[in-house]
Amino acid sequence: MADTVKTMKLHIHMDDSDISSVEYMTEQYRLACNFVSQYIFDHDFPMSSVTLSNRLYQTIRSEFGLKSQMAQSAIRTVTARYDGIRTQMREKPYKFKDIYTNKWHCIYRNLNWLQKPVLFSRPQADLVRNRDYSFVTDQKTNTTYLSLNTLDGRIKVTFDVPACFSDYFDGTWSLGTGKIVSLKDEWYFHIPVTRKNDIEFDKDQVKHVVGIDRGLRYLMTTYNEKDQTSFYSGEAVCRKKDTFNKVRAELQSKGTKSAKRALKRISGRENRWMSDVNHCLSKTLVDTYGSNTLFVMEDLTDVSFDENLRSRNSKQRNELRSWSFYQLEQFLTYKAEEVGSKVIQVSPEYTSQRCPKCGRIHKANRDHDSHLYTCDCCGYQANDDQVGAMNIQLLGTLWISGNENPKFRISEQGKAIRPTS
Repeated sequence: MADTVKTMKLHIHMDDSDISSVEYMTEQYRLACNFVSQYIFDHDFPMSSVTLSNRLYQTIRSEFGLKSQMAQSAIRTVTARYDGIRTQMREKPYKFKDIYTNKWHCIYRNLNWLQKPVLFSRPQADLVRNRDYSFVTDQKTNTTYLSLNTLDGRIKVTFDVPACFSDYFDGTWSLGTGKIVSLKDEWYFHIPVTRKNDIEFDKDQVKHVVGIDRGLRYLMTTYNEKDQTSFYSGEAVCRKKDTFNKVRAELQSKGTKSAKRALKRISGRENRWMSDVNHCLSKTLVDTYGSNTLFVMEDLTDVSFDENLRSRNSKQRNELRSWSFYQLEQFLTYKAEEVGSKVIQVSPEYTSQRCPKCGRIHKANRDHDSHLYTCDCCGYQANDDQVGAMNIQLLGTLWISGNENPKFRISEQGKAIRPTS
């Protein structure tokens, strides 16, 4: 049974002396992280927390004044960041096109490709539950405080709990290691919360199989077992992204310090907006179909858009590279698991080239300009995004039937091979 993991973000309030203590702690923690990062980079990337602790623990304690648990946390913070980079390199290999053979090649990278160590530029600190932070209640006033460990001793601060986070304190969620950060002179405490799902997905109880084709013209095109297709337009989203891009281009052309600060603000605003869009899309799907639903998406991990970018203008290339397809998948996955549904990934091969009626696979049947798919064999016509969603939904149906890795294939004679269960 999968766990649901979310992040609770608390706005904390401190007086001037407490702020001074927290600023000093987070700055020393940042410097310690950079020290560990430089060591990892200079010594061929040792990633064992035990090994690094044996070599660096005493130095971190003496040079940066961190307490015992914070010293260990600093090491784990850095190794986690390098682990994340290593995963990204593995999932997104370096791709290039041979100018002589016109073929694309992939090179799977490792941490040795890094030109410089990871830099921690923002003051922060990871605080372990019940060691470096805890929630305490004043019995006289019935007020709950957040108790934080600093290098100057423990402090108690008040915090805001938005309505959407109040359920995380009902005892069913376990709290993990928190991170204290500063944003625009305000302080926040981020806590990952975990809960075991009460409802487990049962393949034999599936009510709906929904194929989801992701794109730019339509953010999502869905197709279900009742032959129903839904289109989620991306026109408004593209217009807003154009606005962000124009503002970004103007600021980049100036190159001043104030322009660079504005670029950071714009970037954060755009990321929050994109997250909200993906949250709304995933919530709409889960609310529409509910429990016992299989959502089927293409596995885009090793898919390169590079071959399709050459024929597009700069605006289209930027949109295709920047849209957060993976984030939508993440949001839909945890929202589906909460209600007893499931998200699977299937092979994207030929899903946009295959006729969903006769099974004919032919690349030329899809007209990118008119967004129309016309089968040269049976004459079937439909929107190309709809065709993709229909084929993805079929692969999900085959997965339900027992085929653990359904995919479309072509024989050596060029004929489509129908996947079987």
